[in-house]
Amino acid sequence: MFKKSFYLLFFSFILFQCKTEEKPKQLSSKNYADVINEEFTGDLAYETTSFVEKYWRVVGNTGFNKTVYNIAENLEKAGFVLEENATEKDMLTYRIEKRPLKNPTWESVDASLQIEGEIVPLLEHATNRNMIALNSYSTPKEGISAEVVYIEDIKNINKTDVKGKIVFAETSPYRIYKSAIIDGKAAGIITYNNPDYLQPEKNTTSIQFRSIPYDSIHKRWAIALSYEAKERLKKSLEYEKTMLNVKIETNIYPSEELTIIADIKGTEKPKERLVFSAHIQEPGANDNATGVGVALEMASLTAKFINQKQFQPKRTLTFLWGDEIVSTRRYVQEDSIRAKNIKWGISLDMVGEDTKKTGGTFLIEKMPDPSAIWTRGNDKHTEWGGSEMSLEQMKPHYLNDFLIDKFKAQGKRANWVVSTNPFEGGSDHVPFLRENIPSVLFWHFTDQFYHTDNDRIDKVSKTTLKNVGTTALIAAYTLLSADENTAKIIISDLEKSAIDRLNEELKQSKIAINNGDSLETQIEIITAWNNWYQKSLATTKDMVSDENSIKIYIEKSQKTIDSISMKIIEKLKG
Repeated sequence: MFKKSFYLLFFSFILFQCKTEEKPKQLSSKNYADVINEEFTGDLAYETTSFVEKYWRVVGNTGFNKTVYNIAENLEKAGFVLEENATEKDMLTYRIEKRPLKNPTWESVDASLQIEGEIVPLLEHATNRNMIALNSYSTPKEGISAEVVYIEDIKNINKTDVKGKIVFAETSPYRIYKSAIIDGKAAGIITYNNPDYLQPEKNTTSIQFRSIPYDSIHKRWAIALSYEAKERLKKSLEYEKTMLNVKIETNIYPSEELTIIADIKGTEKPKERLVFSAHIQEPGANDNATGVGVALEMASLTAKFINQKQFQPKRTLTFLWGDEIVSTRRYVQEDSIRAKNIKWGISLDMVGEDTKKTGGTFLIEKMPDPSAIWTRGNDKHTEWGGSEMSLEQMKPHYLNDFLIDKFKAQGKRANWVVSTNPFEGGSDHVPFLRENIPSVLFWHFTDQFYHTDNDRIDKVSKTTLKNVGTTALIAAYTLLSADENTAKIIISDLEKSAIDRLNEELKQSKIAINNGDSLETQIEIITAWNNWYQKSLATTKDMVSDENSIKIYIEKSQKTIDSISMKIIEKLKG
């Protein structure tokens, strides 16, 4: 009897131990990196990217809408509840916002471009799905046959008889649409203008997607050429009059604009929120099916942590998928009370690249800081390019250095290259910044397949998807749960970053002075960075309920940075 009881107790103990060991780990700032690195696989991000990139996506069209409903389906699998069916107890909710489109939506179906008398087509839609310019109308089923007129200097287009002919020019079709189609009454437009960073002589079949104005009166079309097709057409034009047969099939139809938004409600300060924005439209895999996929796995994994009671964010985490800039701008403008409580915004755009194939590197595009005015040393603009900025446009905030620190740590952990670039704009971080909401962009550049029909799933890396999604969540959870201790750590880290920056600027200023630049300019640069960090330190107050709890730490760091700045200026004078 005793023996049986002993064995029962023994096996009960073993079973209890197994259950205890299986219990999910509680997440905290001490283990965010370890747990999320283990749990974020990149599988859902990659699977979603693969689904989305099959479609040429424009707001309102089939591919765009299928993406929205695919996201919704996966959110429900993860435990999100449609907002209209949710109760106060539901922490995980989503909604699909629907709005009428002013203009019809558009999608490409099929196309071919053939030099009459030649067997091999110049282009076919099956292998060059970017060949049809956005907003192009269909030709008759048998196509259009017309003479090609090459306009070498587009300033002369109005002096050339193009009526009923096909205008060929090396420029954007949008740029010549009025002069060629409306004024010149041309049958259509063919263009080539792939930029050098696409390496067109190497990637000879790439076509960067183009557009023409929506024109329901003239109902014309345009075709963009690859480098290979451009060279063949120009060679043909050298010898004789060239006739082209053009067949295009597109769908243009009334539709609605969809935006899908998922919320993970905070437990203590639900009105305060961090927003991740990932745009759906554009035809590529990296741009921006990857952003859609990473955001979805981030939302799904967070739901898993919440359902398993591993994580309870103090503040709300929001994911937004929609039309680039348009949806984000509306989100931060249409509800002023909501916008007031958006504490951070992050754009996920081109975040899954296999850089061995695409080139470039992962980048954090910083909020406007002095490197956007004085770009030197390790700060470099991308081929996208930045516009001239002023000190009045600066956005001092701890978010820049905080995120850089988190991503550099993941880079070290995963042997992954992480870099930064000065502010350039052009994505979903811009609407946040225009409303004075701290925001950065996660992306890759240079990409030799950017906006081309060679931006396909084979250029995507699941490892990169994992690294970006993992680190974005580590950073997000830290901010969502931020308190006095978080603020103190960030203040200390900011002070170190400021000292590193000021010493680097001293080095760069010495080089500049030796090259003939003025001392006054160098003092202005050092002063600008000093002011940037002084103000950035002050923004840490937004993490605490009582500003006095960190006031002394802020002031101490501000004095240290100011002292170092003054010493650097004295050295430069010196």
